[in-house]
Amino acid sequence: MPKEFYTERDIEDLFKRGTTALELSDDVVLTELAYEKAQRLGVKLIARHDTPPAAPVRPYIAKPVAPPPAPAVHGQPEDLRKRVHTAVAEKLGTQVDSALLDAILDRVLAALER
Repeated sequence: MPKEFYTERDIEDLFKRGTTALELSDDVVLTELAYEKAQRLGVKLIARHDTPPAAPVRPYIAKPVAPPPAPAVHGQPEDLRKRVHTAVAEKLGTQVDSALLDAILDRVLAALER
């Protein structure tokens, strides 16, 4: 059986004729723009799966990744500030502006205290 292709224009025409749903199968192919147009117009796409037919499977995008836990702050923030400042200065030497490093450390430590 030949495949039936739908473009953005086809979806607009279906919607203007009163079609509110379109059944998708292996023989029905929607372009990406047609899929987006159907979503915008409220045309219900009835399919066996949640991904649009033209969309590639991207497991690294489909599954949300939990953010890493916030690092534990050991000791007083001022002690931590000095240790980090010293470590960065030793690593980067004159490449880092001391005032800029202090401003960055202020923001990071304020975020950790929340």
